Parts: sequence; C-alpha cells; structure tokens
Amino acid sequence: MIYCVEDDDNIRELVVYTLDSTGLPAKGFPSGKEFKTALKNELPELILLDIMLPGEDGMQLLSEVRKDTKTKNIPVIMLTAKGAEYDKVSALDLGADDYVTKPFGMMELVSRIRAVLRRTGRGKNTDEPVIKSGSIKIDVLRHIVTSNGKEIVLTLKEFELLKMLILNSGVVLTREQLLEDIWGYNFDGETRTVDVHVRSLRQKLGKEGDRIETVRGVGYRIREK
Repeated sequence: MIYCVEDDDNIRELVVYTLDSTGLPAKGFPSGKEFKTALKNELPELILLDIMLPGEDGMQLLSEVRKDTKTKNIPVIMLTAKGAEYDKVSALDLGADDYVTKPFGMMELVSRIRAVLRRTGRGKNTDEPVIKSGSIKIDVLRHIVTSNGKEIVLTLKEFELLKMLILNSGVVLTREQLLEDIWGYNFDGETRTVDVHVRSLRQKLGKEGDRIETVRGVGYRIREK
C-alpha cells in the first residue's frame, strides 16, 4: 500500500488512480491529520508527501515519520511545486528518499516509486546478510546499521550508500556511479544530492564517518579497516 498525502484533490485522485491501475495499491489523504490516523491502522510500503499542506506541512510530517521507530524506515518521496535547490536539500536532509517537482508525468512517478521499492527489498536476496567494516555492522535483512553496538538510524538512501561504499572498500566510486546505482536514474547533473547524503552519513557515523574520503573532482571511497 502506498499513501499519497496531497491537498489538491485532482492531483491526489489522479495519482491514486494511476498507481491502482499499474498494480500499486494506493490511498489518498488531503492533510496530515487523516494521514496520521491511517498510520495507526496500517503502515504503507511508501509515502508520497506534498510539502504545502493545510495544518502540518510536509516537512513537519517527514520529520515525525523519521523520528518514529515504527515508520522511520518507510521510504518517502516528496511531491511539491517548490523546485529550488534549497528546498530539495532541506527535504533530503530531513530524510526524504526522493524529490519530484510538479508538474510531473505519471509514468515518471510510477518509475521512481518502483525504483525505490526495488531498493527497499534488494537486500533480501543477498548472499551476505550481514556486512562488517571496522565497528560498522550492516544487517541487510533487518535493515539495521550499528556502530560499536549502537544502532545508527539511516534513511533508505543513506543505508544503500553506506552498503555500496563498504562493499567497494578502498575503491573510488564516482558521483555518477552512485546516482545511477542508488537513485536508479540520472539526476540531470545534480550530483550535490550525493554530497548531501555523504555529509549526513559522516555525521551519523561519528568517528567511523571519517573513513569516508572525498576524492576531489571524482567521488568518494571508504578506507578499509
């Protein structure tokens, strides 16, 4: 089930209809109030969240979703008319997994949703359910990261980014490679998206985050340990 929180009736109904028609069951909510009530009864696989909403705005709702242990790992895609880079970076910093600016095509939206859902379940078939590097431990099946035994709360993209860096320890990965593999499509040159997530990873990992090195003009690598 996918939840779409959008106050524009036409957009919300079109999104829900399109998703239902493509085999992605969806429910729509005009405000955060109805959305939060629904969360108590059923947790969705993914949330589509508009920023400009009556009452609590999308940024506030996103923050609440990421702080709640029951919903913190649910992927969130922001749907909004606000397209400035600052707004995108702000949403990503709060834990959004993708950002789609209106107007958008329905098929593009479906493609992005499917890409995020694939990434969500991608680790289920891995031959290595637990990945270790230094004090970092990634439990792929349970989608949990710990450092020195303490759980580190990461967004889906941060999780995938850390996993990719560790699986390629010592190897420089370009921003373009990271965008293609983790985000699943080209970002039209907006490689700053990767930089934002790397910065967040470093902060959350503390001392272990210092192992993530910037190779100027190329990309990133994590030092082997």
